Amino acid sequence: MAPEQRDEVGRAVARFRPLTEYREQPTDEMRRRATEIADELRLRRTVRDFSDRPVPREIIERCIWAAGSAPSGANMQPWHFVVVSDPVVKTRIREGAESEEREFYRDRAPREWLDALAPLGTDENKPFLETAPYLIAIFAERYGRLPDGRKVKHYYVVESVVIATGMLIAALHHAGLATLTHTPSPMEFLNDVLGRPANEKPFLLLVTGYPAAAARVPEITKKPLDEIASFV
Repeated sequence: MAPEQRDEVGRAVARFRPLTEYREQPTDEMRRRATEIADELRLRRTVRDFSDRPVPREIIERCIWAAGSAPSGANMQPWHFVVVSDPVVKTRIREGAESEEREFYRDRAPREWLDALAPLGTDENKPFLETAPYLIAIFAERYGRLPDGRKVKHYYVVESVVIATGMLIAALHHAGLATLTHTPSPMEFLNDVLGRPANEKPFLLLVTGYPAAAARVPEITKKPLDEIASFV
């Protein structure tokens, strides 16, 4: 296969070919598949109690490979996933996150926000950052760099990274793992801990692994279809 061609500012030069990947399904099969994926994803729950049971790295790799197929603005794919399993690095991340979270809960968070979080029982203590076998730090690439140092503008960065993150969460759930989205604010400490360049902005920490045997989750409900969708 010929290497992807790019123009002088790093944009991929489109080369078109027939669409061969699409597989049309009979209506009944489409209905079955849609129901199956809806039922599966409705079982997904955010978990804060993780087991330290190891997970084969290959599973994480394949889930990230799936996330990397997400659509992105101008196909710039403005994301980078840093998979952390080293206990020393996880400890440094926990220390940085809890430092920011202490300030958030004690000084920065408005009362309304704290009231909204109260039913979930969250606080500044984040032991899952050390317990879970993997932390996936997701970075948004605000711009790219050519070999000669010139910047390459990225488009719809946040939207693109959000889509890829959603696909990663779905892939990990489908594989049989639990996840937790964690967003200590600010997260610039992740650039230092993980050695990421200035053009990458920390977007989210995704904690993943098996839930602890005694894991508990809040009793919550999701909005019904007629509250989240309109058909016109």
